[in-house]
Amino acid sequence: MDVYVLGYAVHPAAVRLSGKRLEEVVFDTARAALDSAQIARRDLQGVTIAGCDELDGRSISGMLLAAPAGAHLRDEIKCANGGLDALILGAARAAAGSSDPGIVVSWSKTSEAPVEDVMRMRCEPFFTRPVGLNMTIADGLFAQAVSKAFGLSEAEVAAAAAAARSRAVGHPGTVPSPLTNADIIAGTPYLAAPLREGHCAPLTDGAAAFVLVSGEWLRRRPALRPLARIAGVGSRMERYELGFERLSGLSGFRGAFSAALGRAGLEQLGQLAAIEIDAPTAYHDLAFRRALPAAAPESISRSGGCFAQHPYFCMGLINAAEAIVPRGGRLQAGSFAAAHECHGFAQQGHAVVIFEGV
Repeated sequence: MDVYVLGYAVHPAAVRLSGKRLEEVVFDTARAALDSAQIARRDLQGVTIAGCDELDGRSISGMLLAAPAGAHLRDEIKCANGGLDALILGAARAAAGSSDPGIVVSWSKTSEAPVEDVMRMRCEPFFTRPVGLNMTIADGLFAQAVSKAFGLSEAEVAAAAAAARSRAVGHPGTVPSPLTNADIIAGTPYLAAPLREGHCAPLTDGAAAFVLVSGEWLRRRPALRPLARIAGVGSRMERYELGFERLSGLSGFRGAFSAALGRAGLEQLGQLAAIEIDAPTAYHDLAFRRALPAAAPESISRSGGCFAQHPYFCMGLINAAEAIVPRGGRLQAGSFAAAHECHGFAQQGHAVVIFEGV
């Protein structure tokens, strides 16, 4: 794609951002992204936002949050899947010239929302809702399926959770966690067998924003230096039902990566210098790694991923930031990095964006 990331911002994460209203979190993050891109709000042609009405605790939350994101007197569109899906939408809008330059803003303040109540309400009302299905139970079913499919042991899962937390230590965006020892993790309570509390990345509050421009817009302003080019994108949706084949097959995950690689003109995963995956539990981390056998193990979620911070709805944009500016560095020119996002029950939907350093 001839679309570039001109600037970005990630709001400092916290278990609970209690000192700010959500509108202030969104405004501050969008403002910081525009400053990073060295452009003013008046330069924006379009705004793409990604938020969840239920998690925001507001019907049509965009009515309150579009303006802080930069959309006052500007064209605005909302994505209800997740931050990385919004980035794909924003990139398409920039490429089409309808949002050039444009900003993509996503947020998640789960400390103020009963997340599991929201997820229960999203169940199919006549079939799955009476069972009491929620996000944790769906992830427990996923853990059962991938354990059987890939032969995962409890010790291996506990070690993976500890390793993810250890990778996050020292990262400026990490919310500290005391659970960095595999033995302690293995002894934490079950949430939905075989899923234990220590296997899960705790939810946090956070927000992220990206400023996107087309190559044509950028060539008219040679003084501006972009961070990366969006080289390829891919997205897939799997079936709603939670049978063994759907849960263990990871066809949506593989398909999204395959589509993004193809559109980026890459032949194999080994060409990616970094891959930031959206793995909310250690079972997801291990299963996704099994589904990416050609990738270098050390390239996957070097930031710690969800175990560093986990603002549920905008985690894909957090991963995108880590992909293009890993640990405060910069994606080297000619190098490629990928960001992944999942959403829905037991990761029904997947999105992947591949960036090229410029």
